[in-house]
Amino acid sequence: MKKMYDIMEEAEEVILHTYNRFPVVLERGDGVWLQDTEGKKYLDFGAGIAVFALGYHYPGYDDALKGQIDKLIHTSNLYYNEPMGEAAAKLVRASGMSRVFFTNSGTEAIEGAIKAARKYAWNKDGCTDHEIIAMNHSFHGRSVGALSVTGNPHYQEAFKPLMGGVRFADFNDLDSVKAQVTDKTCAIIMETVQGEGGIYPADREFLQGVKDICEEKDILLILDEIQCGMGRTGSMFAWQDYGVQPDIMTCAKALGCGVPVGAFVLNEKTAASSLVPGDHGTTYGGNPFACAAVSKVLDIFEQDKIVEHVREITPYLEQKLDELAERKQCIAGRRGKGLMQGLVIQGQPVGEAVKKALENGLIVISAGSDVLRLVPPLVITKEDVDEMIVRLEKSL
Repeated sequence: MKKMYDIMEEAEEVILHTYNRFPVVLERGDGVWLQDTEGKKYLDFGAGIAVFALGYHYPGYDDALKGQIDKLIHTSNLYYNEPMGEAAAKLVRASGMSRVFFTNSGTEAIEGAIKAARKYAWNKDGCTDHEIIAMNHSFHGRSVGALSVTGNPHYQEAFKPLMGGVRFADFNDLDSVKAQVTDKTCAIIMETVQGEGGIYPADREFLQGVKDICEEKDILLILDEIQCGMGRTGSMFAWQDYGVQPDIMTCAKALGCGVPVGAFVLNEKTAASSLVPGDHGTTYGGNPFACAAVSKVLDIFEQDKIVEHVREITPYLEQKLDELAERKQCIAGRRGKGLMQGLVIQGQPVGEAVKKALENGLIVISAGSDVLRLVPPLVITKEDVDEMIVRLEKSL
């Protein structure tokens, strides 16, 4: 059996170095726990960056994937397959929207949303000089299109020129958004809860105000729910708690609970007047294996009342985090929504806190420059929260 160090060393010789990975080789998971190749266990409050909403080996999930493997894994989009239709119907029902396009990732969902918005505007006036308003400190992905609407110059600088026609406004500042609107604006894109930027939920008045602007001027509202969606904030999608439905929604991460899959979902107005055959495509998107995962995940969410559980456990998690913040001077505050929480760390690099937690058998991640991010599986219990607090307190 290979030693953990040997596995890491071999990977470094052949994998392009675009991540500074932690010196751990994770091998297996069970519930909300992970285990490395040396047998050490870790309480997982990162969930693969908000992906494993159901934890590891949730009852019925593995069997659904194994069953689909025995049938068919891939067909391409030249043909129909049953899981694709089933998954799309359940996603439409969960969102109250109209049409779904399955992708392989959240970044690809953003790309599709941008194209749909531009095609919608082009259908209105035949012009190609339309603009998109995005938010400062946002994050939407690493492709050129997604980077173009990501409000962080650090991610962009080496890859310019990016897609043109993008203006940036300040999140939760409605006047800032209004100042960027022109007669060329075709879409406004934002995360309902900013994730990588530091765990900032949208203010209710701000989101409603942006929606009002969009409706008044026939601008499409694109809400990125890739991280904050799928029950994480206490609603199936975070925007549902605000009562503000987007014209286009992007989702991924917990949509497949580990299987790489994303989607952009359109309302009827946008679907009827945007992308048509030949405008957009994907070889793998919507394949039977990925859609079997989506279909099963949505079934489990409904049958086992996962969103209801998030609403029940959230007050306890927030209480324990607030109590920890009172005891620890290095915690300047807490913010978040549901099981998407951030602790603002002061007096020490947040990266050091993340490393120390890993040493103490707790997986947490960072967000922004000073926020310790907690995005655990949605199935955590009070006992899991208590254990997390013990390990985190020891680590700070």
